[in-house]
Amino acid sequence: MGWGMSRHRLSKRGRYIAWATTGVVVVAGAGIAAQTSMAAPSWPAQKTYTGRAFDTCTAPSLAAMKAWKTGFYGAAAVYIGGKNRGCAQPNLTASWVKSVSAAGWKLIPLYVGAQPPCQTSRNPERFTASTAASIGASNAKDAVAKATALGMKPGSPIYLNMESYDITNKACNDATLTYVRSFTKTLRAEMYRAGFYGFSSSSAKAIATATNRTDLPGNLWYALWNNKNTTTADWPWDPKLYTDHSRAHQYMVNSKETRGGHTITVDRNAWDAPVAITG
Repeated sequence: MGWGMSRHRLSKRGRYIAWATTGVVVVAGAGIAAQTSMAAPSWPAQKTYTGRAFDTCTAPSLAAMKAWKTGFYGAAAVYIGGKNRGCAQPNLTASWVKSVSAAGWKLIPLYVGAQPPCQTSRNPERFTASTAASIGASNAKDAVAKATALGMKPGSPIYLNMESYDITNKACNDATLTYVRSFTKTLRAEMYRAGFYGFSSSSAKAIATATNRTDLPGNLWYALWNNKNTTTADWPWDPKLYTDHSRAHQYMVNSKETRGGHTITVDRNAWDAPVAITG
């Protein structure tokens, strides 16, 4: 992914280098507390999808979505908002969501929030150590508003898109965790489940290996471009984490595929995690 911002613009060489580095993972030490659910009985039940999902920068046309309903993919990720979102979304409307849902698609809402201060890119929205908490809260409120406008109801997840950054930079990583916790806490206050998209070598690793699990997202979508359609065999961290239908794995990128006469360049994902509640 990273369709949100810079990654989809990377050169082939840049993608190759990024792809190579995602293979470098460090297994987290044991003893990290297992994920705890904060879901109260009043929460709507999680809508889980298990299978293949695709993501692409611009939500495809309704005709393309219907043509692509061949059984290979059962879910599609869509960029619902964020100042760092990289593509226009002419098709992404409440009526589109209703129509593709009626056609049998599950939808994965993705929000491109502010990015870390140490990240090397030209994203228009960033946070600093001092603004991380406030921007995290305002981004989450905007994400909920965007999801609601599209007909994605409370109980739905919203996945926060965080691109690569230097997680060994402690000040930057601390600010990022502050931002993510604020985003997550605000989402949950509005009854939306918190998800996170990041790279197994950096942003996802920061979430998976944080020793303090307070207010961290309950669903982790990790980019590890190894062409393996699994959420378990290559899970790089504590096996007790994110075990209850809470994992997704982006395993292949820039795959140009044609179905029913419609060609789309997508990323492939192995999915076993919540999807939007619509209808």
